[in-house]
Amino acid sequence: MSLVGKKFPNITVDAISELGDNLRINVLEEAVQNKKKVLLFWYPKDFTFVCPTELHAFQAALGEFEKRNTIVIGASCDTNEVHFAWLNTAKNNGGIEGVTYPLLADTTRNLSNALGILDIEDAFNEETGDYLLSGSNVTYRATYLIDEDGKIFHESVNDMPLGRNVNEYIRLIDAYTHVQTKGEVCPANWEEGKEAMSADRVSTAAYLSAN
Repeated sequence: MSLVGKKFPNITVDAISELGDNLRINVLEEAVQNKKKVLLFWYPKDFTFVCPTELHAFQAALGEFEKRNTIVIGASCDTNEVHFAWLNTAKNNGGIEGVTYPLLADTTRNLSNALGILDIEDAFNEETGDYLLSGSNVTYRATYLIDEDGKIFHESVNDMPLGRNVNEYIRLIDAYTHVQTKGEVCPANWEEGKEAMSADRVSTAAYLSAN
């Protein structure tokens, strides 16, 4: 079930900083208390293959997100200790050394389970009809954009082999900010500086005629 338009879950999770400091982060509070947007992206597992390419891609674009008043947070179900080991592994050896945004360590699966992004097909117990949320469960590549009031305005979920396009999230943040500030709606393929529309039939017809 989609969570778009709803408040992000009010759940606090263990996390780690780039320096190895153990943290406790509540994503909803990060948005509301700091009056910032939050981009939260989940990846399946540390020390894997597509995952480090994504973490470095978000790091490379970190300045663009900061210019847009947006906090970036990564997340998986690995422990802080595993996160720290990966943070101290060189990029040319498959590591994420140089990543500076915090990483959630959702070892309890409380947040990922609330979001419905756990890959738990292999953990179904046919006898009891229950899902066994064991330590082997990982998440899909889920991404959430949360506004300053804690509302989710975008969510997407990729299967394991499919890496994300970081620029698309920048575009979505630009579009949502335009809606917030201008009161206009953003048509397909809209980018910052391009024409938007009023939410009525006359404006839509004029836009389609011109494009």
